[in-house]
Amino acid sequence: MTSVSVIIPVYNGERTVRETIESILCQSLSDFELIAIDDGSTDRTVEIISQIKDPRLRVKSYPNAGLAASRNRGIREAKGEYISFIDADDLWTPDKLESQYQALREHPEAALAYSWTNCIDESGKFLRPGGHKTVNGNVYSHILVNNFIESGSNVLIRRNVLEEVGLFDESLRAAEDRDLWIRLAARYPFVAVPKAQILYRISPTSMSANIIRQAKESTGVIHRAYSQAPSSLQYLKKHSLANIYKYLTVKALEGEPDRRRAIFAVQLFYQAIVNDPSLLQHRVTVRALLKILAIAILPQSQARILLARYGKIDNIGALMMLIRTDPE
Repeated sequence: MTSVSVIIPVYNGERTVRETIESILCQSLSDFELIAIDDGSTDRTVEIISQIKDPRLRVKSYPNAGLAASRNRGIREAKGEYISFIDADDLWTPDKLESQYQALREHPEAALAYSWTNCIDESGKFLRPGGHKTVNGNVYSHILVNNFIESGSNVLIRRNVLEEVGLFDESLRAAEDRDLWIRLAARYPFVAVPKAQILYRISPTSMSANIIRQAKESTGVIHRAYSQAPSSLQYLKKHSLANIYKYLTVKALEGEPDRRRAIFAVQLFYQAIVNDPSLLQHRVTVRALLKILAIAILPQSQARILLARYGKIDNIGALMMLIRTDPE
């Protein structure tokens, strides 16, 4: 039996999918199968994948159905005892699979292993570190408060627990990964690999896409999770919502200054403050809000000059530094 099944959902990924696949094929753990799920691509994605000759790689094409459906299709095709996912524009360090596989072998009670994340740009250049949060064991309250796993390109999961808790919710077009992590954490321990092994690519075309839908579905996932959470954790709900709104504020502002997105960022930031009034006690909150308002009010050229002089909001993620990662 194959040890690990790696699933790549891909839609029109001709620019990055080869590099992603190469980062998997050079893994130090070689006992895996690699399943590329083509989600109805209309570019050269399938042609490019077909040019890569490795017996561990196969591609399956389906009509377009979205990310959650593609991951589920991959799971149903998979033969491995463990399942991992990577989006078609992200990368792994060569030791990613082996480290997570070993972590799960050493912790048979754990259902999921995850690593730290770093962010890269379109060309693969380092942008900034991710949260680098290490939480082991019962992580349920932590994953409710903050998605410390950070992306769907991170985890290694035991296949049998997926069959127990259910697959990705295909009705969601955003936050479907966190929804699954929450369901898993409600029943099983997690184990962390405290090394940056996932390189999460940020590009202008993906940064702010469908931010309104992300807000709706991300908060919907949280509302649903707390409807099932014990009463002892209900006090954390406002902190969870505040963290989502802070995160989405940063996402709305990534890239070039854009007045429309900045106006929406003001609305998101307001909701963050409503759910966590303590934000008003931080000077960084006032500075961030002034920058958001500058983008919303000033002409783009002036806003660009202002941000160049005083620093971009998303450069080090000033707002992200205020995200609570530990339930009190």
